[in-house]
Amino acid sequence: MFQIHLIEDEQLEPLGDAVIEVLEKVGILCQNEELLRALETAGAKVDYSAERAWFPRRMVAEFVAGLRESGGERIGLATYGEKEDAPQQAGEEKFPKVALPRLGTQIAQFYYDWEAQENRPGNRDDFITLTKLAQTLHPQVEAGHALLLTDVPPMIEPLEAAMVLAEYAEKPGVAFAWHIDLVDYLKEMGDILGLEDWFTWGALCFAHPLRLDKDVADKFLRRVQEGVPSGMAGMPIAGFTTPATVEGFIAVSAAEHVAVWMTARAVDAEAKLGGSMWAGSIDMRTGEVSYCAFDAMYYAFAAVEFMRRWCGVIVPVGGGEYCAAKVPGLYAALEKAYKAMMIAAFTGQHPDIGQGMLDDGKILAPVQLMLERDLSVGVQQLAREVAPTADNIGMPGILEVDLGLQMDHLRSDHTLRHFRSALWLPEFIERAGYEGPDQDREMLDKAQAKMTALLAEYEKPEGREEQLAEMRKVVERARKELA
Repeated sequence: MFQIHLIEDEQLEPLGDAVIEVLEKVGILCQNEELLRALETAGAKVDYSAERAWFPRRMVAEFVAGLRESGGERIGLATYGEKEDAPQQAGEEKFPKVALPRLGTQIAQFYYDWEAQENRPGNRDDFITLTKLAQTLHPQVEAGHALLLTDVPPMIEPLEAAMVLAEYAEKPGVAFAWHIDLVDYLKEMGDILGLEDWFTWGALCFAHPLRLDKDVADKFLRRVQEGVPSGMAGMPIAGFTTPATVEGFIAVSAAEHVAVWMTARAVDAEAKLGGSMWAGSIDMRTGEVSYCAFDAMYYAFAAVEFMRRWCGVIVPVGGGEYCAAKVPGLYAALEKAYKAMMIAAFTGQHPDIGQGMLDDGKILAPVQLMLERDLSVGVQQLAREVAPTADNIGMPGILEVDLGLQMDHLRSDHTLRHFRSALWLPEFIERAGYEGPDQDREMLDKAQAKMTALLAEYEKPEGREEQLAEMRKVVERARKELA
């Protein structure tokens, strides 16, 4: 780890006092009466007509002290691999093997069609294409709700996405229940398909700053009641939803996390906590927001370090995926890789590099996904094991080459036997070095050709016709009931 810490011991108290003051004097908006009642019972000051709750100083201080004394919470680490509570030190731990990017639950709003040179709103046909690609690209892993279907009503969209997955994927992943009213329909559809709890809660996020609107608050309450780890995927933006200074950013962003945890524990004293930090910063010249800029990453690292040391809670920084690049290519892939390795350097947790998304998660480009799989295989080289067997050392070849005056290892039998397993052999990325935009186009053309070939191999699952008909009845009933 390059940076052991960003915050000195004596800085914890004034930052903690700032968090407490935010919660005491600003509080939160919470548009769910049951949550407000639970908070009031726990000691918060509540105004039901304004749908606001304020947290007295003593209440916050005692809650944070209790978290710290109980050893905190290991929040969100299942995504990144189990890690120790302390920052990773050089030589203490092996480099984690990152997973290959896949078409999971991305839910991008736009689809980047490299072949047509078009960036268009997500739709059912493009989602079918992605589902077919998922089955042929990573058949051992489920196809997920990767794209938003903008050509269907929003309240029905997850159900229609689930229908696509059930019809076209051998291993159908889950759809994102963005609204609480969708959960039971998706569960019913999963039961028909023989899959239990066939949905994902997805991430919960404040309407920053400090606002739990009705849809989010309702879903948050049910998550807690069902024992699901509950917290916030925070996406605060320095200079927009928080002060521009890192100190102000920490005060507001940490207050949001603590407020959500206190709300969860007000409902259930044994509630499991969750959360992640996706810090953004604003470009004051254009108004564009970046979740991978240097200042944004610094704010994220500082905020999670503060929470770890003040609350005893580990909150992961997410993730390698959100980058600012607007078009596919090697630049976007390297931007994600650099972000992921910065996260590893400052937190000891290495997220996956990407999932083919652009423009901070708004766009999904299948050709970009191909490049990122190529790059991820390269990053996996860093997690290799050293095995000093006689065959791996290759002493006969070393002696044959001798000083290299008559022979070299490029022509040796040992290299012929081992180069495929020993060296990084990218399918699309040119190892010789970047030569300009033409090379990028060639790489993306190769990726498109590979995608076309994979889609030609696709075979539609058979034998689900009766199940699909029953699931369609659920969707049509939901269409009427949710109208």
